[in-house]
Amino acid sequence: MSFRRRENLKPSDKLLVLVGSKNPVKVACTEDAFTRAFNRPILVEGINVSSGVPDQPIGERETLLGAKNRAYQSRDVFPEANYWVGIEGGIDEDEKGMFAFAWMFILGQNGKTTQAKTGTFYLPKKVSELVSQGMELGKADDLIFEQENSKQQGGSVGLLTQGVVNRDEYYRQAIILALIPFLNPDLF
Repeated sequence: MSFRRRENLKPSDKLLVLVGSKNPVKVACTEDAFTRAFNRPILVEGINVSSGVPDQPIGERETLLGAKNRAYQSRDVFPEANYWVGIEGGIDEDEKGMFAFAWMFILGQNGKTTQAKTGTFYLPKKVSELVSQGMELGKADDLIFEQENSKQQGGSVGLLTQGVVNRDEYYRQAIILALIPFLNPDLF
């Protein structure tokens, strides 16, 4: 059984996807990921909802919870969509230093949920120090790299890779990975 038949959608029907954020990077990467994954028309809208976690989530659990909260709150606001997506970036530390990552959480119309995480990358000491003092990562990046609103552009990953990997690309892959169970419903 194919996904389209399972959802009773014709290939010409647009899928409506809500992102629990109006951040243009999160909306754009979600649209691109869903378009690539389903190869059909997609309408993606961002809405402002609370993550329910601090502005700078710390650790796996808190970051994933923020992504889940965004997806579920998006569904509460607009239950007519086909999918609801929560994206939350977080930080954590190990013996090598502070590192960044993000969780993607997708809720489907049928109640199925999936999730995937981006790769991780370490942050420079100056940025880590500011974040450790309570500053949100995007603001710390703006201060250290003399940028403005970098989190709605290339983000930390874009700044640190000198644009080789931007935030859109970084998130897109994880969204597609989170879609695997929806692309293979007979296997999951």
